[in-house]
Amino acid sequence: MASSVRIDKFLWSVRLYKTRSKATEACRAGKVKVGDKSVRPAKTVSEGDLFQLRKGPITYSFKIKELLSSRVGAKLVADYIENLTTKEELEKLEVIKLSYSQFRSKGQGRPTKKDRRTIDSLEFDEMEDSNWDNWKEWEEEK
Repeated sequence: MASSVRIDKFLWSVRLYKTRSKATEACRAGKVKVGDKSVRPAKTVSEGDLFQLRKGPITYSFKIKELLSSRVGAKLVADYIENLTTKEELEKLEVIKLSYSQFRSKGQGRPTKKDRRTIDSLEFDEMEDSNWDNWKEWEEEK
């Protein structure tokens, strides 16, 4: 395949983002890092590179096995990237899923605005060692 590919195109190709423009936005927002540095959408990556992707409270880590320039089916994604996300990060996702299911019974419909705020406050309080503490401080300063 190719010797190097833009990071935004690669993220879209391996189905980490639904559209290439969303991958570009994530790069511009600093949610994509290669080698502990935030990257711009035009950053080229090559085989063997490690990158981190922040989605919500979870930071996913991946290693590029092989490059590609066009989007592939979901079943083929494992041929191109290797998921190196730690168990601690994946446990955060489980905690969030459990908090949603424990807070609302099935069949109650969508949460109200008040319910959503309560759920969000529970999530932030339960997560340790995250950047959400900095976010809270920033929000208080506003």
